[in-house]
Amino acid sequence: MGFEGKQRKEEEEEEEGVMATDFFWSYTDEPHASRRRQILSQYPQIKQLFGPDPFAFLKIAMVVVLQLWTATYLHNAGWLKILIVAYFFGSFLNHNLFLAIHELSHNLAFSKPVYNRWLGIFANLPIGVPMSVTFQKYHLEHHRFQGVDRVDMDIPTLTEAHLVRNIVSKSIWVILQLFFYAFRPIFIKPKPPGIWEFVNLSIQLALDAGIVHFWGWKSFGYLILSTFVGGGMHPMAGHFISEHYVFKPDQETYSYYGPLNLMTWSVGYHNEHHDFPRIPGTKLQKVREIAPEFYDNLDSYKSWSQVIYMYIMDRTVGPFSRMKRNISTKKSE
Repeated sequence: MGFEGKQRKEEEEEEEGVMATDFFWSYTDEPHASRRRQILSQYPQIKQLFGPDPFAFLKIAMVVVLQLWTATYLHNAGWLKILIVAYFFGSFLNHNLFLAIHELSHNLAFSKPVYNRWLGIFANLPIGVPMSVTFQKYHLEHHRFQGVDRVDMDIPTLTEAHLVRNIVSKSIWVILQLFFYAFRPIFIKPKPPGIWEFVNLSIQLALDAGIVHFWGWKSFGYLILSTFVGGGMHPMAGHFISEHYVFKPDQETYSYYGPLNLMTWSVGYHNEHHDFPRIPGTKLQKVREIAPEFYDNLDSYKSWSQVIYMYIMDRTVGPFSRMKRNISTKKSE
């Protein structure tokens, strides 16, 4: 093949797109700490937004009660009906509770951390699997060490990245992504459980056993299905991909400004959240209103479903589409 033929082939491959074989490596600090300093220097009034959400407990309690009641109501339903209700209703409630636990991991319901921890264990109940205490340990590291190799457990492993290379494998990965999030830390960076993990586990198992004993396996199955389908090929689960998967090489965090923020504690305001993790979701919109020049020029999304579609169908995007950095390049907050 002559030079012109080789050049034409390279241009065709570039046009068609080829999936990356390594992560995007950054040799600078993550962008949020520096942007936070810049914003606060210009708009110190943003500090007035810091602090707990006074209505967090009420909102969480309402969702927990509604979801547990729905589970008991379906105790004699057929499995097809249970699956349909789980996907179109229960999944939204359980994903709401998952993101409530995310909010509580930043102590945004009460001033005292221990109260947030207890509320997190309570919010965990309809999810069916104990995760609130462990989630906080790893999630706070995700904020302090965003993208740091083998520290930030939000980033896929090399095994995931090498296996998930096409439309079929990416679709399966999206459906099972909750399992990857759950098991990734166990294999890469296991942490010994503490007393709070055992409290979380024992209370969760007691609730699960009570559900099965009094209402049967179908009620418990509804809760598990609500968690599983809500974390997979589901509009709510689009935030897992939209937050930090790199669709534009010079940007590693993306916000979503769509209607599902109303049901997800405004986790879509993700640049704003990483810039100001002490501000509850209900007030993150005000950050953008106060300092629009820092956010309006960033790429953002209006549809999480579209993000999932883009992730699966775009040949150049996959688990390698994440920004990573070495610990030496990361300054703690």
